[in-house]
Amino acid sequence: MRDRESPIDGSRRASPAAGQPSPTALTLYFAPGSSSMAPHIALHEVGEPFDARPVSFARHEQRDEAFLRINPQGKVPVLLVGTQALTEVAAILYFLAQRHPQARLWPHDDPIAQARVISWMSFLASTVHPARRQGIDHARRVWGLAERRLGEAPWAVGEFGIADIHLFRLFWRMRSSLHPSPQEFPALEAHHARMLERDAVRRTLAIESAIGYEVPA
Repeated sequence: MRDRESPIDGSRRASPAAGQPSPTALTLYFAPGSSSMAPHIALHEVGEPFDARPVSFARHEQRDEAFLRINPQGKVPVLLVGTQALTEVAAILYFLAQRHPQARLWPHDDPIAQARVISWMSFLASTVHPARRQGIDHARRVWGLAERRLGEAPWAVGEFGIADIHLFRLFWRMRSSLHPSPQEFPALEAHHARMLERDAVRRTLAIESAIGYEVPA
């Protein structure tokens, strides 16, 4: 994988000693437009400096030996915390929400709301994300379930949080691929519009589009 020593979208965290990275420094390996967009947004939401390391699917950098040493699955996202690798969108989003309670991405004092967030994250990962592989008609039916589940609520669970970030990225991808009419999923369209008003979302989209999307249609 190509070496990118300079961060794209934030200041590099200072090392405590020359050549020794901080054990809590963050490095995000991401591919523009892919599922890693969700942790990328969350990092901007919490405001912690991190190194951004793009991984090119077109150049098969996810199969490079150097990257496979970080994640043997050859997938993004990967968030390095010091030298420890975290993988999977839900796990990384949860970690960032817990690490930065001031960002209010997790309902810390409400066990029922916490369970509802987990329910949304499970639904998105197990039902929504893989739906396209079973055909466009099936994907549209699944998105209909998400539409009804969201209903007229502005956010997935109470206030804005990690479930909204995950939902946004998946709907953003479907929307750019299948181009549904605004009337097909009005609640999700409204949620998408609210997300686009957030600085962290706009910043992430600008960074990733400038690099270039390589995800399949």
